[in-house]
Amino acid sequence: MTDDGTGLMTIGELARTTGLTVRTIRYWSDEGALPPHARSAGGYRLYDAASVARLELIRTLRELGLGLDAVRRVLAGETTVAQVAAAHVSALDAQIAALRVTRAVLSTVARRGSTAEETTLMNKLARLSTTERRRIIEDFMAEVFAGIDTADPDIRTRLRFAAADLPDDPTAEQVDAWVELAELIQDPEFRVTMRRMIEFNAADRGPDVPAGSSLWFMSRLVRLAGDALREGVAPDSPRAAGIVRTLIGDADPAVVLERLTAVANVRLARYRELSAIVNGLEPPSAHEDQFRWVVAALSARKAG
Repeated sequence: MTDDGTGLMTIGELARTTGLTVRTIRYWSDEGALPPHARSAGGYRLYDAASVARLELIRTLRELGLGLDAVRRVLAGETTVAQVAAAHVSALDAQIAALRVTRAVLSTVARRGSTAEETTLMNKLARLSTTERRRIIEDFMAEVFAGIDTADPDIRTRLRFAAADLPDDPTAEQVDAWVELAELIQDPEFRVTMRRMIEFNAADRGPDVPAGSSLWFMSRLVRLAGDALREGVAPDSPRAAGIVRTLIGDADPAVVLERLTAVANVRLARYRELSAIVNGLEPPSAHEDQFRWVVAALSARKAG
């Protein structure tokens, strides 16, 4: 302390007392967070015991990551430590989420051995804001359903769930799947394919058909075809013709065959697989054997 009996400290003495450097204390003082209590006759800064306590609080808040502007507001009584801490937690959560995405992108790049161009694209797509990612999904939904009011509402619900947003804490596999999914749903050709499937559904659906009937039909197809496969029923046999009649009734086999071909599209199957990964679910079975059997049975009936 100075020897003038005031009990005040020079900046050097304050540094020795607190363990901070003179340079740091001077910077905080210059920024207005630690104004000197007084100045000596020679113009040097002097600090009192209250300055020591203030300095300790500044150090604590800075170590917690708060900026000097927030520190000054706390010290001036314009806000509380609790309020600043809450705001800082929100900011840290956003940073953590961004770092998790970055980590997942880098893991994916390392695993795939991506080129510089692929890495840039992956990072761009994965780091889109939540709003931007949702805009991609909404744009996709709007285009494939535009003007189609009679499609099964269950399809819209399931499609919106399938076009999932990237979770806050994604795995490398989810980032990889989201990047591919985002590329897929922005592809004009894929949108045409998806819209064609929805148009088929709308054309087949009467005004009094309850929601979820499309899913019911597919479940029934898988069950009947699965039974036929297990029992060794040949697709071109009379028994197969009876199974087809049970499945489609009086509908034209050629029309149903066209619809099933649209639904069984390879890219649609990939879309469902990617959606399951992003949503953290087990990839759904494509039921390829069952679809092939029904397609073969319908083809045989159409030819006959």
